[in-house]
Amino acid sequence: MNLFKIFQDIEAIDGDATERLAYYSRRSLLGLGKKALTVSAPVVMASVLNEAYAQTSSVQDVLNFALTLEYLEDDYYQKGNAAANLIPAADKAIFTQIGKHETAHVALLKGALGAAAVAKPTFKYTATTFTDYPTFLLLAQAFEDTGVRAYKGQAGNLLGMDVLTTALQIHSVEARHASEVRRLRGLRGWVSATDEAPAAVYAGEGLTTQATVDLVALTGKSADRVREAFDEPLNRAAVLAIAAPYL
Repeated sequence: MNLFKIFQDIEAIDGDATERLAYYSRRSLLGLGKKALTVSAPVVMASVLNEAYAQTSSVQDVLNFALTLEYLEDDYYQKGNAAANLIPAADKAIFTQIGKHETAHVALLKGALGAAAVAKPTFKYTATTFTDYPTFLLLAQAFEDTGVRAYKGQAGNLLGMDVLTTALQIHSVEARHASEVRRLRGLRGWVSATDEAPAAVYAGEGLTTQATVDLVALTGKSADRVREAFDEPLNRAAVLAIAAPYL
């Protein structure tokens, strides 16, 4: 979900959104106690987003773009978790939890959009996606790694904003999802030259120069080791191109 872009647009039209979020969050935690940990966050965020959304129709497009991507991920894990004899018992709890996260994201965005929320599309998958576990894992890896790079693609737009902290907290959890799926596939937890998922997911990950510094020359390490030490961003157009075949 491209929350960096969502937060950027909301901050641009409603500079008080972050302060209201902090206020409502504190009030909810005091009033709800332990329940706040499970139910207040989506409700509070939706309330703040609704107030900001009411000020301009441009936010509607941003939220619906994010919602469509979340529909895809939520649909994918719902179908995967429901498929008979697909996910081994040892891995079931992992994908059940990831699926809950995606469902929560959909609920948050639909709550913010209200009647303006786009309907859930009908998604397309290959014939073996939900019958062959290796295929299911491969696509899960592609979705998760794409999401991590999408967050990074918007980080520069949030520099100097308080909301960057919140966005990075979400980003770090998405990165843990990606690492866990990679572990299940017997891969390293970070992007490497051995990744065979769709090429578009890892486009641009072969850089060996960072901040104009040639790190191969500087460190004496191999190009592969240098590439593995850094993730590169994906812009919105690239993310859409990756998701388009499933819509």
